[in-house]
Amino acid sequence: MDLPIIYHKDYIAPLPPGHRFPMSKFRQLYELLLADEVTHPEQIHIPERPPQELIELIHTPKYVQAYCDGTLEANAQRRIGLPWSPALANRTCVAVGGTILTAKLAISHGLACNTAGGTHHAFPSYGSGFCIFNDLAVASRVVQKLGLAQKILIVDLDVHQGDGTAFIFQNDDSVFTFSMHCEVNFPNTKQKSDLDIPLPVGIEDDIYLQVLAHYLPDVLSQVKPDLVFYDAGVDTHIADKLGKLALTDTGLFRREMQVLTTCVNAGYPVACVIGGGYADDMKSLVWRHSLLHRAASQVYQQFRL
Repeated sequence: MDLPIIYHKDYIAPLPPGHRFPMSKFRQLYELLLADEVTHPEQIHIPERPPQELIELIHTPKYVQAYCDGTLEANAQRRIGLPWSPALANRTCVAVGGTILTAKLAISHGLACNTAGGTHHAFPSYGSGFCIFNDLAVASRVVQKLGLAQKILIVDLDVHQGDGTAFIFQNDDSVFTFSMHCEVNFPNTKQKSDLDIPLPVGIEDDIYLQVLAHYLPDVLSQVKPDLVFYDAGVDTHIADKLGKLALTDTGLFRREMQVLTTCVNAGYPVACVIGGGYADDMKSLVWRHSLLHRAASQVYQQFRL
């Protein structure tokens, strides 16, 4: 059995020309993984759009309905930063379904990777920062509801704090939120994760990885999760438009290997999402996102999952 990879053709929805959100990266990532034989067609799992009541395990029915109907007020749309369309509403829901499926497959296989996900700025009643529904939070609740996992750890290494996720689970002992992010970056107002590690601007590979190695094993042994969600944002890269940190491609790959090896070696299943990444050079950006799946494939084979 090979590493489960999750992808849906509806991970793409049209945006206006010149929009700064790199929507095409999702399809290009899928195509690169196939072209480089990191994955094969039989490894691809196609998610379903989840019923609305599952999204409402986290988000208020009023917000979910307004977004899906296209009746969300203009200022709420601006806060999200993506112009509404029926295709985008469908894409948003399908991507949540992708992370739910990733979680289920991680529990059954030990490791699984989505080719989207990581919308960690979405709050229960509003979206923010290109995030509409919080896939990590919804998937956490779904696997708990199904009795597949009770204790969950969210390891968020996107360059931006996972503020929506931190807020959602701030009084919930069953989900531990760990966010390692650039201190002076979006969002301006930070929430309180169970563990926040704010990093200085310009931090490079070795120091970053030393900080991660200092905290992650202890968090795992403290939390003893039934499932780890890993948000592998590549906006920590030195060339990222919105990042402010200075990781290289090599540093990113080392990070992915470090996280996955640490978790899997300790016996914890990992559901991976790709998180943020912003660049004009789409080919380089897609390559950076693919490092997660390349590392996961190696770890999957190494541990014979």
